[in-house]
Amino acid sequence: MNGVSGRMGYRQHLVRSILAIREEGGVLLGDGETRVQLEPILVGRSEKKLAELAAKHGIEHWTTNLDEALADPRWEIYADFLVTKARAAALRKAIAAGKAIYTEKPTAESFEEALELARLADAAGVKNGVVHDKLYLPGLEKLRRLIDSGFFGRILSVRGEFGYWVFEGDWQPAQRPSWNYRAEDGGGIIVDMFPHWNYVLENLFGRVESVYAKAVTEIPERVDEQGRAYAATADDAAYAIFELEGGVTAQLNSSWTTRVNRDELVEFQVDGTHGSAVVGLFGCKIQPRNATPKPVWNPDLADAHDYAGDWIESPGNREFQNGFKAQWEEFLRHVIEDAPNRFDFLAGARGVLLAEAGLRSNAEGRRVELPHVTIAGAGGAEASAELAGVGA
Repeated sequence: MNGVSGRMGYRQHLVRSILAIREEGGVLLGDGETRVQLEPILVGRSEKKLAELAAKHGIEHWTTNLDEALADPRWEIYADFLVTKARAAALRKAIAAGKAIYTEKPTAESFEEALELARLADAAGVKNGVVHDKLYLPGLEKLRRLIDSGFFGRILSVRGEFGYWVFEGDWQPAQRPSWNYRAEDGGGIIVDMFPHWNYVLENLFGRVESVYAKAVTEIPERVDEQGRAYAATADDAAYAIFELEGGVTAQLNSSWTTRVNRDELVEFQVDGTHGSAVVGLFGCKIQPRNATPKPVWNPDLADAHDYAGDWIESPGNREFQNGFKAQWEEFLRHVIEDAPNRFDFLAGARGVLLAEAGLRSNAEGRRVELPHVTIAGAGGAEASAELAGVGA
């Protein structure tokens, strides 16, 4: 596990996923009875941090030597939670070592490199997976169930709001690492969030066929972890329209410079001919067409109608676990017993492609179409050339 001293690597992947699975006696296999126990080795640059984490959680193995760990046959899976700039080089090493690989996204800084990693992994025959955690959230699981049941009829549109205020770092420490706001270090909200939006949209509503994006840097100067002012060169807000296969239009706003006035940090409203839903990380409210009120626009009178009261809370009807842990278990079963793996390096490459297209759309002020991406055929250099040459 490389990069576990970072925020996501530690909290979501180590503590809430791997250690939680260990406490349950290992990952439960497809027969519903057999469990396979896990043994982690922590990898990072700081001996002090690794030793502290290992001691805190009773972990026997840790090292600052990635090459040595990759050469050891005891460690069958390489998990990567490094900063984006460092990820591709480490993934190449893991592929060359023949390890199964599970990684955070984006998988690389460019689409071409992300696609090359997918091709290298495919050629080497190594199993690979990319984190798609949002799809495992209770709210989106409930949304998936609504879609599968036909609740919406024909889906018309998706509108999403994501974000919160990230403190500038002067009078109050920032909640996110400073590198997130430096483009030269791989930061930026489009690079961070568009890979998420890609897998959410394509797995729930349809492949993203085009994007029109506007990115801005609202806060031009921030203060880092050492109290030093620095130029914020990366975008901290992005506003985008996505056209999806099948005719659905999605509009998603992403911002680290907004104050929250909604039930959750991310919310999606899905409107269809037969009903609508508003979902967040956990909640899911629905309004079927036969319970839809009949609003009348009258700017001369205050409207006393309780529109929020017209929505019905959708029940969970089952227990939902941590989304990171759920996908980890899915990937582990893929490695151990060749169970299906939905989200591989190619899926990760499509997310990088959307981020790249979003940045190009912002730079050129135009709508950018996205090609189909496969290991062979329309991928690679052909896809990059097609992406560069289309738009309106």
